[in-house]
Amino acid sequence: MDFLGDLYRTHTCGELRADHVGREVILLGWVHRVRDMGAVIFLDIRDRYGVTQVVTEAEPLLGQAKRLKTEMVVAVFGQVAPRSPETVNDKLDTGHVEVRIGELRVLNDARRPPFGIADESFVAEDTRLRYRYLDLRRQRMQKNLILRHKLTMAIRRYFDERGFLEIETPILTKSTPEGARDYLVPSRVHPGEFFALPQSPQIFKQILMIGGLDRYFQIVKCFRDEDLRADRQPEFTQVDVEIAFASQQLVFSMIEPLIAAIFEVAGIQITTPFRTMPYSEAMARYGSDKPDLRVGMEIQDLGAVFAETPFGPVREALASGGVLRGLVVPGGAKISRAEVDKIVAEAIEMGAGGLLWARQTEKGLATSAKAMGEEALTRALEVSGAGNDGLLLMTAGTEAQVSKLLGALRLSLAKRFNLVDPSRYEFLWVVDFPLFDWDADDKRWVAMHHPFTSPSDADLARMTEAPGEVTAKAYDLVLNGSEIGGGSIRIHDPEIQRQLFRLLGISDEEAKLRFGFFIDALEFGTPPHGGIALGLDRIAALLAGEPSIRDVIAFPKTAAAVDLMSDAPSAVDPRQMKELHLKPLA
Repeated sequence: MDFLGDLYRTHTCGELRADHVGREVILLGWVHRVRDMGAVIFLDIRDRYGVTQVVTEAEPLLGQAKRLKTEMVVAVFGQVAPRSPETVNDKLDTGHVEVRIGELRVLNDARRPPFGIADESFVAEDTRLRYRYLDLRRQRMQKNLILRHKLTMAIRRYFDERGFLEIETPILTKSTPEGARDYLVPSRVHPGEFFALPQSPQIFKQILMIGGLDRYFQIVKCFRDEDLRADRQPEFTQVDVEIAFASQQLVFSMIEPLIAAIFEVAGIQITTPFRTMPYSEAMARYGSDKPDLRVGMEIQDLGAVFAETPFGPVREALASGGVLRGLVVPGGAKISRAEVDKIVAEAIEMGAGGLLWARQTEKGLATSAKAMGEEALTRALEVSGAGNDGLLLMTAGTEAQVSKLLGALRLSLAKRFNLVDPSRYEFLWVVDFPLFDWDADDKRWVAMHHPFTSPSDADLARMTEAPGEVTAKAYDLVLNGSEIGGGSIRIHDPEIQRQLFRLLGISDEEAKLRFGFFIDALEFGTPPHGGIALGLDRIAALLAGEPSIRDVIAFPKTAAAVDLMSDAPSAVDPRQMKELHLKPLA
C-alpha cells in the first residue's frame, strides 16, 4: 500500500466535464467497478459526489490496475480526455470524459463486501444495518442523507431570518414520567439517583419563554423507551419550536411557510394555507385523527335511513345509542363476489362483528343484508352516493368501534384498489382535540397530548365537573395520513396547571416533587405561549420516498431497539456497575 502524504484531490469524482479536457487532475476515492479488457483496464472511481471512469493500457500501470478490487481506496493522477463517441455514457454527469492514468496509488485494501455497493439490488435490512458503513456508501443512502442535510439547513435559515434563537436544552435531566417510559442514566456521584434522557424539551422550552427568549427553535434528539413498533426509534429527531404571546393562528402562520420551504428543497411546491378540521369531524368522516385526504370514501352516518329497520343486530345497536355508518368503494359494483367476501373477512379480522354490503348490478340490488329491506337499502345507496357504480359497506356498533374499524378499512381498500395518488400532498391541521382521554385500565383521566396543554377558554370552567367534554388548544399537522407534527398553546397560569395535575391524579405534593421547579417558574410572570414539534425523520422519509424512517437516519436502531452494527445495548464491565452502585441481574 502507498501513503497519502500531502496529496489533496483537485476535483471530486462527480465534477469533471468536457471543459476539463487536457487538465492534470488528482482523484481520491473507492474503486467502484473494474472492467478488465485484457490490453486495457477501465476503472470507475467513486466518492459521494459521483463516479469517474479512469483508464490505462500501459505497463507497469496495467499490471497494477489488474490487481485492484472493488472498494479499495485509491489515488489517481492523470489527464482528462474525451471519451470516444461510442463510449459516451449519458447516464453519468461525468460520462463524456475519462481520466488517462499517469500514476496510481493504493491507499488501502478492502475485503469483499457482503453485498454490492455499485448496484441497488435488494439487501435484507438486518444485513444493511449490521454493515451500515458499507450501506452508507450506496447511492440511495447518500442521496437520502444529503437531502436530510439540506432540509435542516433550510430550517435553520428560515428560523434565523425570523428572529428565532436556536438554543440547546439539557440531555441529562429530571425524570418526569408521563406517557412513554424514560431512559434512565444512573449518577455515579449521587448514588441511587438518576438522570433521564428527555422525551422532549417541553418544560425547558416553556422556561425559555418565561426567561424572555420569545422565539426558540432547536433540531433536537429525543428519547423514548417505548414498546416495540415497526417504524419507531428509541432516539429520534424533532424540530422543536416555541413562541411567546402565541395564538394558534400565529403558530400556523409560522409553520406553514416553513413546511413550504422544506418541501421546496425537494422540488415540491405546496399550497398554503392548509385546511383545518376539528378532531370530532376527522373521527366522524375518516375514522382517524390523522386522515389521509387523498383517499375519498368518507364515512357516512346511515342510522336515519335504517331507523325503522327490522334487522335485529342493527336495530339493537341503534336502540342502545350506537351508530350505523358506511363508506362507498368507487367502482365496487364491478368487483367480483369473491373479492367482496375477502373485504368482509378482512373487516372481521379487524374486529368487526359483521360487515354488511349492498350494490346495484345489471340484475338489480345485490346485498348481504336483505333483512334490512330493499327500499331502505336502495335509499342508502342513493344517499351515500354509491349510485350504480359503487359498493356500499356498512357496520353497526358504538361510535368509537365503528369509526376505528371503517377508518382502518378505508385505508386498506384505498391501497388494494390503487385509489391513492402518490404525487399529491394533502396537509391538514386537526384542531380542538379533547383535553383528556379516559384510561379504562387505570380508571383515570390521562392527557390526550401532554399535561401542559391549555384547555380552551370556553371550557375552562368545566374542567372539574365534565373533564371528558373539555377541548384543548391542541393541534396536529397531518400529511397524507401521517402525523408530522403536534403542538399546543400551553398553560401559563400556575393554578390551572395545578388543577390539571389534580385531574390527572397527580397530587399537589407529587406535582411539587416532579414538577416543582416548573410550577415555581410559572409564578414569576409567564407570558401566554405555544409551539409545536415536527418529526424531522418522518418528513425526511416522506420527501425521500422511503417507507421507513430508518432509511433517512445514518445509524438507526432496529424495530427491537438494537444497534446491529455496534451490538448495543450490551452488558458492561462489572467495575462500571459497581461505580454506579448498581447490581447485575442474577
